[in-house]
Amino acid sequence: MAKRGGFPGGGMPGNMANLMKQAQKMQRQMEEQAKELETKEFSATAGGGAVEVTVSGKKQVLKVKLNEEVVDPDDVEMLEDLLVAAVNEALDKVDAESAGAMSRFTGGMPGGLL
Repeated sequence: MAKRGGFPGGGMPGNMANLMKQAQKMQRQMEEQAKELETKEFSATAGGGAVEVTVSGKKQVLKVKLNEEVVDPDDVEMLEDLLVAAVNEALDKVDAESAGAMSRFTGGMPGGLL
């Protein structure tokens, strides 16, 4: 009498075992990619280079550089706007690199499959 369910021999079929190995390898590669991304720095400027912001791959602000002419006590709002623009652009660069790295692994699979 044949067993109901399961596979003959009690083990996983070869294709399933290979699939599991590939998934584990992909997970290791993704973890390595994430660690590498965290060590990178991303810079962006605003106001024609008057403000430069550098962030890490962990999305932490590392450095802010201001040209003297942009520091106008009578126009603090402009400086604030330039800082916001530069920070957001630098963070967008982190997101773009992260998305590009992940797409190499997913190959365009829908997000719900990983």
